[in-house]
Amino acid sequence: MKILVVGAGATGGWYGARLAAAGRDVTFLVRAGRVAVLRERGLRLTGADDEVITPRTVTAAELDGPYDVVLVAVKALALEQATEDFAPAVGPDTMVVPFLNGMAHVDTLTARFGDRVLGGVIRIATTVGQDGEIVRLAPFADLTVGELDGSDSPRVKKLVAQLAAAGFDVVQSPAIVADLWNKWVFIATVGALNCLARGTVGEIVAEPGGTELGPALLAEAAAVAAAGGYPLPDAELANTAAMTTRVGSSFASSMYRDVVAGLPTEVEPILGDLVARARELRVPVPLLDVATLQLRVHQRRVEHRAHGASTT
Repeated sequence: MKILVVGAGATGGWYGARLAAAGRDVTFLVRAGRVAVLRERGLRLTGADDEVITPRTVTAAELDGPYDVVLVAVKALALEQATEDFAPAVGPDTMVVPFLNGMAHVDTLTARFGDRVLGGVIRIATTVGQDGEIVRLAPFADLTVGELDGSDSPRVKKLVAQLAAAGFDVVQSPAIVADLWNKWVFIATVGALNCLARGTVGEIVAEPGGTELGPALLAEAAAVAAAGGYPLPDAELANTAAMTTRVGSSFASSMYRDVVAGLPTEVEPILGDLVARARELRVPVPLLDVATLQLRVHQRRVEHRAHGASTT
């Protein structure tokens, strides 16, 4: 299978590198500036990994035909441009597998590519280091894919076989939309927790009232999922509640790390869309509303700074 990985950042870079190292036919679709860096330095994995690969890269202008698989691993803010960039790589039989947060991207991509789109969920903790290396912050890494309609299709079986044995666990799910909701509730809960209280989980629970905030946020997010037809299993609820109350935990969501670094966040697909659905479903989410407002203020500040820099 010819695999096109859209993005060579913390997520796409890691999974793509592992697939390439395992001998898969992988090409990274990246912008011209990133191409130059990758061709000069290679794609380096550090942290829980220690590996450098020389990736095959292509820019949007260089795409010359369809791929069998397109793995979309960009942040939501980049999805619109990325979709235009990789569209020439999507043929009649291409499988488009996005690994974005929330659910809005599924609607966007299916409106463009129809049933060529599959559902995808990843679980990994990575970040991009100062020199462009991809740092894995924890040992876990897995990938789940499935048909959005829940069917057990031959193409997904073929895809799972192709992605397997590359250094991470691969699972075919018969309920990928529910899996997407489960992850959405998790990242919304921990993201709101870290950003509202401005600290790691351990720092938050060490303070009076800190152990109550995470479960309260989880209850709101889970209520939205349940009202939308995707109630979380008890085990998922218990695991997320435990994550938000773990004494001494150094966990901090990627959203919070972006806030601390003064970067844009994925506030709209993670929290904005969730609270909008809550309103439609008449589910009260006062804590998530406050977290969303706070992050929108941050987002506007970042945009103003970027605009000021571009005009000076």
